[in-house]
Amino acid sequence: MGGGHGDYIPLKPDQLKSLEKKAKETMKGGERGEKKNVFISFDSDDLTDVNMLRAQAKNKASNLEFNDWSVKEPFNSKNAEYIRRGIRERIRQSSVTVVYLSNKTANSEWVNWEISESHAQGKGVVAMYKGDKPPAQLPPALKKLGIKPVPWNHEAIVKAIDKVTK
Repeated sequence: MGGGHGDYIPLKPDQLKSLEKKAKETMKGGERGEKKNVFISFDSDDLTDVNMLRAQAKNKASNLEFNDWSVKEPFNSKNAEYIRRGIRERIRQSSVTVVYLSNKTANSEWVNWEISESHAQGKGVVAMYKGDKPPAQLPPALKKLGIKPVPWNHEAIVKAIDKVTK
């Protein structure tokens, strides 16, 4: 004989609605829900900082959780269209693009293209910076889209990612 022979306690309508709401939020990836698929756009000179961000996302104690779909190894090609196709596919597999801003980012044609491509694919874009304030120069695509950078702190990043993926 199977289990489930405990006492049946009927729920009040407001308790049932509350349980339904919690279940829906969890299934949608809300409170403690699934990780987001993130493409990280950055200048190659910033790889050390970006690897720290990746490590924080793997830390179980962190509330910053995501599946990293960004390019970890540069494409072994000088053919720009081949590289774009590979990056385009990574962005397609993601739900949001996080742009790591530094003093070099504004001049990166690739970062600017990745922001524009993410937007063209309907993906949310979040820009983040390390330190007290964002770099003076931002990638033109960020300015064009009116995206305001957030500081590198877990709460701000999680809130910004949640805002653009809902």
